[in-house]
Amino acid sequence: MKNIYKYLLETCERKGAGHIVLIDPDRKNDGSFETYVEIVNNSGADAIFIGGSLMMDGQFHERVAKIKALSNVPIIFFPGGANQLNEHYDAILFMSLLSGRNPQYLIGEQVVSAPIISDLKIETIPTGYLLLDGGGKSTVEFMSASHPIPLNRTDITEAHALAAQYLGMKLVYLEAGSGAQTPVPTETIQTLSEKVDIPLIVGGGIRTPEDAEKRVRSGASFIVTGTVLETSDSSSLMQELASAIHVTE
Repeated sequence: MKNIYKYLLETCERKGAGHIVLIDPDRKNDGSFETYVEIVNNSGADAIFIGGSLMMDGQFHERVAKIKALSNVPIIFFPGGANQLNEHYDAILFMSLLSGRNPQYLIGEQVVSAPIISDLKIETIPTGYLLLDGGGKSTVEFMSASHPIPLNRTDITEAHALAAQYLGMKLVYLEAGSGAQTPVPTETIQTLSEKVDIPLIVGGGIRTPEDAEKRVRSGASFIVTGTVLETSDSSSLMQELASAIHVTE
């Protein structure tokens, strides 16, 4: 598929918002990928983010290829590091962890990965990544050695989101952390949607259709869910999530 960013914008315009499912191609999910991707294909979700903070064995790239072969929707790389790059992605979120001050994730990994991306000819989607404190120490927080923005400091989040826009980013990703106890507040999303002109991706701790719809109606352009895919009743729940997120369908 060509021009994934355009596809995402058109999805948002047509459906009101997009549902993106995060799949971690880690060994813990071996044996489940066929089921996970089938659920995504049948749920009405619009894209798959692939990524994780850690690679626990040498089969990461093989798993990405497998997911790509099974999926009916675009595969977008949600990078944990340059070592996770391969030719199987339709696009990459070319992210900078703007909420942190660790130069490795502000610019270091980006410089290392840029020549590889150029060689592989993968579409890049410049994205400002903001880590918010969803409760508990997230893997991203630990691995990046960065402090999340407190949920009650909307002013700090707003300043970082505006910085992302002025730096020329095409998306702002508000991340409460995988399995967050508290998702990004609707008040924060509404404030940012009124202040910035680029689409907002919101993820972390969104477990119910009600949670998802509230955040779409507050101004989120895309909702990311991940851990709910691993629940026993995820097939029906994923369909309900997609339906709630697609507010204009």
